[in-house]
Amino acid sequence: MSTTSTDRWPASALEEVELPPLLAALAAATGDRSLVDGELALDPAVRMLPQGGLSPAQLHTGRQRAAAALARLLDDRSPQPPVPVADLVRYLTGEAAAAEVSLPLFEEELAVGGIDPRAPGWHRDQLDAVRPFSVAVIGAGMSGLLVAHRLRQAGIEVTVLEKNADLGGTWHDNTYPGCRVDVHNHLYSYSFDQRDDWPHHFSTQDVLLDYFRSFAERSGVMAHVRFGTDVRSATFDDDTMRWTLELRTPKGDSTVEVDAVISAVGQLNRPKMPAIEGRDRFAGPSWHSARWDHGVDLRGKRVAVIGTGASALQFVPAISGEVADLVVYQRTPPWLGSTPDYHDDVSAGLQWLLDHVDDLGRWYRVWRLWQTFDGTANATVDPAWPASERSVSAANDRVRQAMTAYLEDQFGDRPDLLAKVVPSYPPSAKRGLRDNGAWARTLKLDHVHLVTDPLREITPTGVVTADGVERPADVIIYGTGFEASKFLTPMQVRGRGGVDLHQRWQGDARAYLGMTVPGFPNFFVMYGPNTNLVVHGSITFFSECQSRYILGCVRLLLEGNWRSIECRSDVHDAFNAWVDEANRSMAWGASSVSSWYKNELGRVAQNWPTTLQEYWTRTLSPNRSDFALGR
Repeated sequence: MSTTSTDRWPASALEEVELPPLLAALAAATGDRSLVDGELALDPAVRMLPQGGLSPAQLHTGRQRAAAALARLLDDRSPQPPVPVADLVRYLTGEAAAAEVSLPLFEEELAVGGIDPRAPGWHRDQLDAVRPFSVAVIGAGMSGLLVAHRLRQAGIEVTVLEKNADLGGTWHDNTYPGCRVDVHNHLYSYSFDQRDDWPHHFSTQDVLLDYFRSFAERSGVMAHVRFGTDVRSATFDDDTMRWTLELRTPKGDSTVEVDAVISAVGQLNRPKMPAIEGRDRFAGPSWHSARWDHGVDLRGKRVAVIGTGASALQFVPAISGEVADLVVYQRTPPWLGSTPDYHDDVSAGLQWLLDHVDDLGRWYRVWRLWQTFDGTANATVDPAWPASERSVSAANDRVRQAMTAYLEDQFGDRPDLLAKVVPSYPPSAKRGLRDNGAWARTLKLDHVHLVTDPLREITPTGVVTADGVERPADVIIYGTGFEASKFLTPMQVRGRGGVDLHQRWQGDARAYLGMTVPGFPNFFVMYGPNTNLVVHGSITFFSECQSRYILGCVRLLLEGNWRSIECRSDVHDAFNAWVDEANRSMAWGASSVSSWYKNELGRVAQNWPTTLQEYWTRTLSPNRSDFALGR
């Protein structure tokens, strides 16, 4: 790289960027195929490695060519004929994306040039609909805001009912110290509404809340949100074929009638408190991490933390410097994945590139998606693999070895801790967590103690373990997860004939594609049963798929001037039989370890068992024959 080119952008820029997506973005901007062809082509055998497996020599050549392309862009020189987007997607993603069924998916995610390929593409005024049609969306989190936006794009009357005083869902509720997302920013955001000025690689809670607020304002959805409105029940009328929602607000109770209901309340919105004897007797302050009490000063306090899940691994390091003594009670250790940049700011050089290279952030999105696209391969059970709680296949065992090596590197100087932090279950059987060394640094502090003995009871002054030892505490914080299996609670939902949804489910929630339930016409669920992602993609990807599918169902209603649409029972049952069988062949279904992926009956009720491609294909548009339509 010449001096005359490096002084036109931060000298470190090309060292700080992942080169493959930059090369793709520059090829798109300049038409220069040499950036992605020939000696810079990615080797399919190593493309999942850092920098796409490019060798030092390839990286050197790639940076030189990137510098020359940047210089041409800054000089505003006329580009060569554009490189087809499909060719560049193939360059980044390899043979899998070359298949006809995969290219459209990645091109949608790319949304190059700010287009919105998942927008409805239709408007109710074009359908000759003869009657008004209104929709209530319950919840103003990521999914609720998205589907409300899509409904507005289609000209559908929509009201968003949010129980909180502000939007954001989980990013409103979880304000604990250290709270941040564990998915790269460019993937944990709407494909059609990208932001290139993320301050961190993995955004903090306040940054994400600001992103969703900004989206709601810019899209016009904010004006349709009714805050402080708790939906107590939703009842379908067999005669009018409309839904009546009973609402509770600070000003009193009321009702609203709509033609369709979309529940977007999520899976992780109701804190789960452990059933420990004496929990209510504790004399000091105590709270769940999702209901953080910011009025309590932890400085100099003896703090007990119960649980070592995703939230605890974030807030424990964040509070460790304030407290006098910190006891962490662990039931089951999590697998940790090395993520060195987990807390890092986006560097000045990378930010310059994002600001000056058109669509670079979008190419990053495709790159990130590809890196997790086939994540299920490492979690799939090999029937020929020896059955054990160690691993479920050779690929899964390689992941175990790599993660164990990471833990040994972090805790090698503390064999007492190492024995406690290496899980005994297969990777992916429980939620894996990101780590940049903060967990080991925290647990090694002199005033921090990791206790793995079972809990017996909580007294007014502390926590007692099964061995009879009581450890005093001034404050107890519960990092014990959520009531994930209790979908839609405590809201009561009554469908045809007054059938209660929760009584029908009997603690085992099921829905076709996670969205529709027989006997509950014009009722849809986002982030419903079996739509949680474990080892691949981002929940925003699923939400975009679900929004498109639900809008397709609304279109079916309006096009035929139907009054109701509901999934057929045989279609629903066949789908759920397939889901159960597929989940039994995954690490989270085969392992006996306890996890929030399973409901109280032991069935995996949360997770999607196969690929992103599978869900995308199934939700492109509703199959009319899957539904009963009524007038």
